[in-house]
Amino acid sequence: MSDQRIRVGVIFGGRSGEHEVSLRSARSIMDAIDREKYEVLPIGITKEGRWITGPDPWQTLASGEDETIPAALLAEPGDPTLKAIEPAPDETVKRLRDIAPVDVIFPVLHGPFGEDGTLQGLLELADIPYVGAGVVGSAVGMDKAIFKAVMIAHRIPVLPYRLVLRSQWEAKPEAVIRDLEADLNYPMFVKPANLGSSVGVNRATDRAALVAGLNDAARYDRRLVIEQGIPAREIEVSVLGNDDPIASIPGEIVPGDEFYSYADKYINDAAQLLIPAPLDDETVARVQELAIRAYQAIDCAGLARVDFLLDRTSNELWMNEVNTIPGFTSISMYPKLWEASGIPYPELIDRLIQLALERHAEKSRNKTSYEPEA
Repeated sequence: MSDQRIRVGVIFGGRSGEHEVSLRSARSIMDAIDREKYEVLPIGITKEGRWITGPDPWQTLASGEDETIPAALLAEPGDPTLKAIEPAPDETVKRLRDIAPVDVIFPVLHGPFGEDGTLQGLLELADIPYVGAGVVGSAVGMDKAIFKAVMIAHRIPVLPYRLVLRSQWEAKPEAVIRDLEADLNYPMFVKPANLGSSVGVNRATDRAALVAGLNDAARYDRRLVIEQGIPAREIEVSVLGNDDPIASIPGEIVPGDEFYSYADKYINDAAQLLIPAPLDDETVARVQELAIRAYQAIDCAGLARVDFLLDRTSNELWMNEVNTIPGFTSISMYPKLWEASGIPYPELIDRLIQLALERHAEKSRNKTSYEPEA
């Protein structure tokens, strides 16, 4: 580890439909981080999946400029150094040039190839501390269908849902529609199983809308989740910690659209965030308890935003999803809920980095070889 400031590699962008959201989150984190304690090393990933560095990779991605310095981290323990990829003098091969070692990685990659365990696997192989859930927690939190199956196993309530493969939808659309209409009632919500920020999410109130929603979701994933729609309030709570997580006060989102869509989140600025959520004490306690149970059920670490649906008619509480790399933009619920709970934004970033270092130290206690007794 560096002798003075801790060097934090902030990774953003990525090969995901949430690329632009990632840029916004990363900008907020880099602007708010304590520069007297941390040195920031920005690491960008293009929409094509190329890692880049340079004087300002964030600006490069935000502006769409072509001039970049290719970069890489090696999946090899003992060399936590960001490297530039450069042509050798004869230009027939590439060579690696050390840029700087990193003490900890702060992934700010929403969606596939960043929030789903893939990046976490690379960092585990490289033995580099990183903020957030590990491979298992990230993968289960990302896949909505597997997540719901885990919740059911832990007796945490989820709404009725069905999983449809893109290949099934393309091969037998009439049969898929018939089965969905037999099992669920309108309205239904159609979602890609592995994406966030409401990308590819549609509310279907009739067959035509259901067909359109399935086609849209199939653009983003091979696994499509169809959920029973209810008249719901959207309740969210932030969770922080490793083995002993804590939950923030809950907040409520009042959508400006018919549901909390991508446009509602990032374009129209019409949604209202109610912090704290207008809930009775019993419901607040129930939300916090279920949030921590879900967090621990998928072996989450560092942080997550846990989302619930509260039925307006029956007042039943349903688990919706766990976001293991929630948004960190200026309008994002995760930091806002912690600020209202007494942890300001810069301190929250500091805690997350310290949790990453603590988790890595704890994991370093594991033996990686076995020698049977004689």
